[in-house]
Amino acid sequence: MTATGGPEVLVAQDVPAPRPQPGEVLVRNEAIPVLYPETLVRSGAFPIPIPLPLIFGTQAVGVITEVGAGVDAALIGQRVAVASNGFGTFAELVSVPAESTVRIPDGLPSADAAAVMMSGSVAIPLLETAKLTGTETVLIEAAATGVGGYLTQLAKEYGAARVIATAGGPEKADRAREFGADEVIDHLDPNWPERLREILGGATIDVVFDSIGGESARTVLDLMTPLRGRMLSYGLLSGGFAQVSAMDLVMRGLTLIGCSGADWLAGVAQARGAALERAAAGSLTPLVDRVLPLDQAAHAHQLIEDRAVKGTIILQP
Repeated sequence: MTATGGPEVLVAQDVPAPRPQPGEVLVRNEAIPVLYPETLVRSGAFPIPIPLPLIFGTQAVGVITEVGAGVDAALIGQRVAVASNGFGTFAELVSVPAESTVRIPDGLPSADAAAVMMSGSVAIPLLETAKLTGTETVLIEAAATGVGGYLTQLAKEYGAARVIATAGGPEKADRAREFGADEVIDHLDPNWPERLREILGGATIDVVFDSIGGESARTVLDLMTPLRGRMLSYGLLSGGFAQVSAMDLVMRGLTLIGCSGADWLAGVAQARGAALERAAAGSLTPLVDRVLPLDQAAHAHQLIEDRAVKGTIILQP
């Protein structure tokens, strides 16, 4: 990443190979997920306190080829998922703390593991936090891709009685239904909350998994169950988090749960192994859009910003 700006700031370059420091492992990457939040970092929407240029990327799947001092050499040859708080994963090799890696289950392809490792591990704590009762109606936004796609796959297992979903366009709507949604609304229509009101027909929504954010979140509040309705806010596909005030919630007797911050991310990290195990067992379908060569990272970012993906783009060195 040479600067903040458009996708073109991601440039392929040769750099010295990293070496593992004490407590670290060196991983030869096989599959690197391209994540929506990373596009916000690249654009400058989320400033980072690290000098540029830097090797971009925060997650990868690969094989441990070398270990630093204090790390068990038996890890060499093990296939792992990698999460890096200091970037560096858009590369053939990355060196990370050994404790930040998670073993990949046997039989799970690297591209599938890379697709599941973030979005799947976000969906699981979201559903656990929601504490669904088995009788409730839920709304899952952007339910055909990313976190929403995994939420839709798992919602009824975790206690949703009725799943209403939003998706962008007919093809994604069909996919959301395949994942388990009972009704699907096209959120490309700016009046989609009115369509939601029609579908409910006087009923209310108990739980909203809000990944769109912005102004639509306030409109949805009027369709939620008073006193026990809860909105889990975790995304900003509209460009900003839910525009909801304390007064909006107090006057309706609703709860908004912010799913972000260090403690939340620690829970996501703890769920990474469970998401990978589910994918290996077949109870969670990995959502891979396409596999591109590593040097097409800029193109991958452009596809994400154009909303032209139906899953995770994987970069392959």
